[in-house]
Amino acid sequence: MTEVNVAADVDIKWVEVPEAQDIWEGDIVDAEVEGEQVVIVHHLDGTYAAFQGLCPHQEVLLADGKWDEETCVLACPGHLWEFDMKCGDGINPKGSTLYRYRVEENDGVVRVGIPQDGETHYNKSYES
Repeated sequence: MTEVNVAADVDIKWVEVPEAQDIWEGDIVDAEVEGEQVVIVHHLDGTYAAFQGLCPHQEVLLADGKWDEETCVLACPGHLWEFDMKCGDGINPKGSTLYRYRVEENDGVVRVGIPQDGETHYNKSYES
């Protein structure tokens, strides 16, 4: 499982994501958060996850892909790359991984943690 890897000395800016406030369990939504494209998943068990919103292959918007809430698999609409949206790991191809953000929900308010390290939080893959 891909963990949220942020150095201990990096500040996190928590940003409210209005687009995620009313999504049903089992649904996904994309949002621009502090200039970064993010896809937010509201899992059937009530938990949330947030990942980079663009496919690491050719930067296609992942939220436009085929979403299966039962298996937690999202297929990119570009070339059908598949990702496990519980952890962000690539299923096909296996070597690809989505950047995972911290996310929290409190009383219906969803916030994503954006590391304040001056980096773009995006994993890129050149596999085809």
